[in-house]
Amino acid sequence: MVIHVCGGIAAVKVPGLITDLRREGADVRVALTGAAASFVSSLSLQALSGHQVYSRLLDPGENLDGPGMAHLDLAAWADIHLVVPATASSLARMAAGLADDVVSSTLLATSAPVLVAPAMETNMWCHPATRSNCQTLLGRGVHFVGPVVGRLASGKLGEGRMAEPSQVLAVAAELLRPSGELTGRRVLVTSGGTREPIDPVRFIGNRSSGWMGLALAEGAASRGATVTLVTASALVPRLANIQVVPVETAQEMLDEVLTRLPATQLVLMAAAVADYRSSAPATAKLHRGDSPRLALELVPTPDILGEIVARKPQSCRVVGFAAETEDVRARGRAKLARKGCDMLVANPVSGAHSAMGGQQAEAVALLADGREIEIPWASKQEVAARILDLAEELLGSSPGSRDPA
Repeated sequence: MVIHVCGGIAAVKVPGLITDLRREGADVRVALTGAAASFVSSLSLQALSGHQVYSRLLDPGENLDGPGMAHLDLAAWADIHLVVPATASSLARMAAGLADDVVSSTLLATSAPVLVAPAMETNMWCHPATRSNCQTLLGRGVHFVGPVVGRLASGKLGEGRMAEPSQVLAVAAELLRPSGELTGRRVLVTSGGTREPIDPVRFIGNRSSGWMGLALAEGAASRGATVTLVTASALVPRLANIQVVPVETAQEMLDEVLTRLPATQLVLMAAAVADYRSSAPATAKLHRGDSPRLALELVPTPDILGEIVARKPQSCRVVGFAAETEDVRARGRAKLARKGCDMLVANPVSGAHSAMGGQQAEAVALLADGREIEIPWASKQEVAARILDLAEELLGSSPGSRDPA
């Protein structure tokens, strides 16, 4: 594989990534932009990779059977390209199709998978230009890992920190793995916490972040599935093969899910759906000065999981989720029996290991056949991978559930 290093402070993580990749048996070549050399030296990357480092467009390839031009040799040789870190500038250049250095030219010349790990300040990551460039690249099949929320170069805390090398390695491994049970499948994932309006500016909601649903959607897409993410979260998927359908309320989520259900082989109901809504949301903002007290009449929201199970095609498998503060296993078993889904993932959401709102979780997967499988405290990407492994087992016993070629 080729690691393309761009000019950001997160480039200091690249030596560790190279070390991890070589420990896993990968043959690694490195290409540098001009700016990247300010953050990490070619000599150190050469020592760690065991190969010359490419920094000029016409550098001859070392032991690469090609025409002797770096960008063409690297493009044809690599089975995957990692852009680490991907700066706002490098994303813009990729989206524009520029090819005036060894990195941009190689990425334009390759037909192998490209995985980018963005790293930048929050305002740069959230800027409409960057988001537009990312959507352009996603549409071309470029894969993304991160960024995550963390401490940035400015010292501030926000979204834009590069994913850790272990996360980059895990996603790269998924992209390179042989096609599995999800190849050719249509997977529907729900995520985030729904919002039920009280008035135009207030709502009934919960602490769900949407990270678990996002991890499931990206994990399923990396395994070859065509994924639809019906989401009440603002988190944006950064892998191809994911159609995003934004919603706010439980009713909107139900409507979108049922529309797509007939063509779906696997449903992963990771959304935290509000159980109640206001019976009569105000059409104008409520003002505290107008009344010293406010009384709301709450009525149940639709039972999305129950509706899915009742209406799903015979070959479709359904995985539900339960967030519980106590008696997690017993309450999860009761919900599994009540809803009739194929598997239910029960998460504790109190104490030090709460799954709600963060990027780590633990769970117990309860299957309809009676098995109970512990999933220990880990990143939500790792938890999602274990859930998808179990979902693949469920699909393996589902005849006629793969899209025709």
